[in-house]
Amino acid sequence: MEEGTSKEPSHLCCTEDAFQWDTREDCDVRQILDRIADKWSLLVIALLDTESMRFTELKKTIDGISQRMLTVTLRQLERDGLVSRTVHPVVPPRVDYALTPLGVTLHTTIQSLVTWTETHQSEIAAARARYDALTSSS
Repeated sequence: MEEGTSKEPSHLCCTEDAFQWDTREDCDVRQILDRIADKWSLLVIALLDTESMRFTELKKTIDGISQRMLTVTLRQLERDGLVSRTVHPVVPPRVDYALTPLGVTLHTTIQSLVTWTETHQSEIAAARARYDALTSSS
């Protein structure tokens, strides 16, 4: 067995037959999930679903994101093959960002997560209120 691995259920790894959770920091699957589950990445992917957008449009639309964080997020999504960057030869330079075909498939999965969240948001709000009431009285 490779050093740092465990057969315990909390530390499963990918096999040829099935994908399972791997909690090692250097696991490729975990690194990809860290990227695509990041709040800024989710918002960028959601916004690029229907149309390409310029950097400034994305910046104006995503409340709270800094210019640097948007730059880093777009570069990482481009590196992962989820977003394409097109530079138009005009003055001033114009750069458009769009989802790649791979990014479009991810958007479908993200939309399922958003739908689940919308369906269950009142249940989650009620659970939070119960929890907060119990912990504030302790």
